[in-house]
Amino acid sequence: MADRSTVEALLADFVDPLTGENLKDAGALAGLAFDGDKLAVQIELGYPAKGIEDQLATDVEDHLRAGGSFAAVAVEVSSRIVAHKVQGELTPLPEVKNVIAVASGKGGVGKSTTSVNLALALAAEGATVGLLDADIYGPSQPRMVGASGKPESDDGHTIEPKISHGLQTMSIGYLIDEDTPMVWRGPMVTQALQQLISDTRWKGLDYLIIDMPPGTGDIQLTLAQRVPVSGAVIVTTPQDIALLDAKKGLRMFEKVSVPVLGIVENMSTHVCSNCGHEEPIFGEGGGAAMAEQYSVKLLGQLPLDIRIRQQTDSGNPTVVAEPDGALAQSYREIARKTAAQLSVQARNKKVQFPNIVIKDT
Repeated sequence: MADRSTVEALLADFVDPLTGENLKDAGALAGLAFDGDKLAVQIELGYPAKGIEDQLATDVEDHLRAGGSFAAVAVEVSSRIVAHKVQGELTPLPEVKNVIAVASGKGGVGKSTTSVNLALALAAEGATVGLLDADIYGPSQPRMVGASGKPESDDGHTIEPKISHGLQTMSIGYLIDEDTPMVWRGPMVTQALQQLISDTRWKGLDYLIIDMPPGTGDIQLTLAQRVPVSGAVIVTTPQDIALLDAKKGLRMFEKVSVPVLGIVENMSTHVCSNCGHEEPIFGEGGGAAMAEQYSVKLLGQLPLDIRIRQQTDSGNPTVVAEPDGALAQSYREIARKTAAQLSVQARNKKVQFPNIVIKDT
């Protein structure tokens, strides 16, 4: 008769395609029950994956059924997201398990569009997600998520995030007129941004996506050093010029010990809106070559498609505008891969083991 060790041995032979770990070593076996020769298994992933839970459950069932003598096998797949280690001695933000910085090193490569769709895709996969627009000089997220108006403050000291499309969002764009320039020096910008991060009353976030400003100067470096970040995503196009700056962004995170979860190659091909013909107008293979050079994952490749621009400009980004479309599915795949890469990073012990104080009563 099969026992727990038999099932564990079979799960040790099943590799999660997104993490590269087998389910046993990943500690994904959350529950196990036998009823004679019938088996019920609970698999718990460390990342949100609603889009593939059913398929993964079927694949695990087939694997267990083929390797064991079970009359019936039932597998249930769910997720539990934990906090992961941040750089240095920084302490994670209250009510935020993980901060993921999205950077490019260069403007104009679609970083903000990728950020908002990544946040929405993580939410669609089952996570509670926030989005912080860190570009003080050129805030674009309020328009992209279709939100406006000043945020509320219940206590006069902290501010409530604006809710849009299920995301908790914050941006300096909510506090100023859209056409008002921010004529500030670097230290003022850094201080304002840190206040936006720490004074916003985030609520139970699994992930806070930070849409970083372009560049790798003092502001970006200060943020990377002072904001507790669990991982970073680099956005680039295949073009050599964009790749040069993207590499600088990647090296910046390496210098401050923030793991780079992977690279998103945006505008990989141009899709003609009339005939559907695809053409790599910005070159080919740049993102893949960069990923190989720095031993990180290529999380996905996105086309230069007019719908992405139109939908984002209208305040209804692609993931919510066409949730069942091919573009939205591409973003969701990138979101799963991003979260899966983070799930294999070390956990944050400061969150796992809080200080316990015993007092005489």
